[in-house]
Amino acid sequence: MKTEEFDYHLPEELIAQTPVENRDCSRLLILDRKTKRIAHKRFYDIVDYIKPGDALVVNDTRVIKARLMGRRSTGGRVEVLLLNQAGPDTWECLVRPGHKLPPGERIFVGGVVGRVEARTSYGGRLIKWQYQGNWEDVLEQVGKVPLPPYIKRPLEDPERYQTVYARVPGSAAAPTAGLHFTPRLLDKLASKGVQIVAVTLNVGLDTFRPVSAEHIEDHKMHSESYEISGEAAVMINSCRDSGHRVFAVGTTVVRVLESSYRDGKVVPGKRSTDLFIYPGYRFKAVDCLVTNFHLPRSTLLMLVCAFAGKQAVTEAYREAIDLRYRFFSFGDAMLIL
Repeated sequence: MKTEEFDYHLPEELIAQTPVENRDCSRLLILDRKTKRIAHKRFYDIVDYIKPGDALVVNDTRVIKARLMGRRSTGGRVEVLLLNQAGPDTWECLVRPGHKLPPGERIFVGGVVGRVEARTSYGGRLIKWQYQGNWEDVLEQVGKVPLPPYIKRPLEDPERYQTVYARVPGSAAAPTAGLHFTPRLLDKLASKGVQIVAVTLNVGLDTFRPVSAEHIEDHKMHSESYEISGEAAVMINSCRDSGHRVFAVGTTVVRVLESSYRDGKVVPGKRSTDLFIYPGYRFKAVDCLVTNFHLPRSTLLMLVCAFAGKQAVTEAYREAIDLRYRFFSFGDAMLIL
């Protein structure tokens, strides 16, 4: 299947630059996979579509201040994006300018010093950091929240790029489908009898990287770490065993649940996944999907097309564009039933 089949034209003015004032007031496009019917609601209406006994599975990762602005030993400027912790004080990173950062080069960010250990297969760098104190505290001092490159305006409140349930630090980007939920909306769902279940996947490179291969089958996903607790696995499996539905909040949750599915069950544990889901994939653990509108040619769009059908998603996107929906991280949402 060719990558160009997942391209589409989006007017630039539909790329949301700021979040809506109230998280749960975003627009919500409802797509029914069986009937192919589309409805238009507000995000807070999602309560009407999730039934008592269903499980709403969220990704509780927290975005770290993973964007570091530093200098080389020669004085030249360097930008580093932390992607994934590969060992003690060692991170897989994207760097710019990459051609000027060979192994052995040092990077200075405030009182932090990084040494390039190796190149990675995707063009990044493995960097070992030296610092004083606690790493999370250090990042709070020297790092910045890494907003996607299509967002041109500075974010007044950095917490708006965090979900309200963000708990586990480690991501280079937010699981943006969850940005629409508020504590009040989650309480309303819980009081209805919906099970709110948290898993963790630290979002990394593929959120930033479009598919460049001519055929999608030739694309290699970057590995990302995830964790499912024993309690979470029990709740999800009990939900499915009792005939209720599992709602995945975002493509990251889909990849966690599908990657951990073994012999008819979601298996707890801490692992990594490079699962690439595209049309033809048979879903085993997820029944419904809450998601945002994704970039052309992205693995996220391909996953959504696999879940709902490429033609149905194409028509839904076309209608969303015609109705001036807001796209990408701070944009509107879809609920696929």
